[in-house]
Amino acid sequence: MTRPASRPHLLLPVLRHLVLGLGAVIMLAPFVWMVSTSLKPAAEIFLDHIRLWPHQLAAAENYTTAVTKVPLLRFMLNGLIVTVTIFVIQVAVALPAAYALAKLRFRGRGLIFGAILFCLLIPPHAIAVPVFLLFHQLGILNSYAAMVVPFTISVFGIFLMRQFFLTVPDDLIDAARMDGYGEFAIVWRVMLPTAVPAITAFGIFSVVAHWNDYFWPLIVVNDQHLLTPPLGVVAFRNQEAGSDFGPLMAAATLIIAPLVIAFLFAQRRFIEGITLTGMK
Repeated sequence: MTRPASRPHLLLPVLRHLVLGLGAVIMLAPFVWMVSTSLKPAAEIFLDHIRLWPHQLAAAENYTTAVTKVPLLRFMLNGLIVTVTIFVIQVAVALPAAYALAKLRFRGRGLIFGAILFCLLIPPHAIAVPVFLLFHQLGILNSYAAMVVPFTISVFGIFLMRQFFLTVPDDLIDAARMDGYGEFAIVWRVMLPTAVPAITAFGIFSVVAHWNDYFWPLIVVNDQHLLTPPLGVVAFRNQEAGSDFGPLMAAATLIIAPLVIAFLFAQRRFIEGITLTGMK
């Protein structure tokens, strides 16, 4: 009598895993093809059939060309400088703001939080022209500052940290105050260690977004020595006129590899931060 009733319970997990597996295949297929193309010589890229592993391996030639044809390592260094600087400043701003919104009681707190939620709806492209004109007047175009300053305050980061701080017991903060800690000391010596999962989760979002940002650096940067990885790939493809796809895909693989490695190391904290952020 119990066997028919147990079949739906067995069927549902199998169906769920099939759907997740299909989604994973669809998401990973472009990256697998990118890596495969980076290993192939030009003669094997446009075959009339699918071949993931080439008969003649051209990895050394493609990756050497990718690094030497354009200053790809310089582009990646620029991306590292920009993304790390943005992330550090965003955390420095988001932690005190989120702590104030989550744990302090003051007039207008709800209105300020509502304004933050409203700012989440404003795409950066909508204010790109006014910001560009402002930077032109300030004379900071074509510099690291032009790529960093517009993103130093992240409303998403404030929202994420605020939601996480709501899960922190008030008794912990009261104990810190009894020990003589001020509010800023509580933020950096008490809340910061507890917020590592949320900071890691936010860091993944922030670094991926700004490492892959193509729109804003394209507008404010002209000098080649300041180009970021996405602009570097475009410059590489323009030089090759779109015909040498092996080195092009090798360059794309090198650019994406640091993000994949960073996520693999931080995935446990990332999942933990996203999960705890929704708890209250």
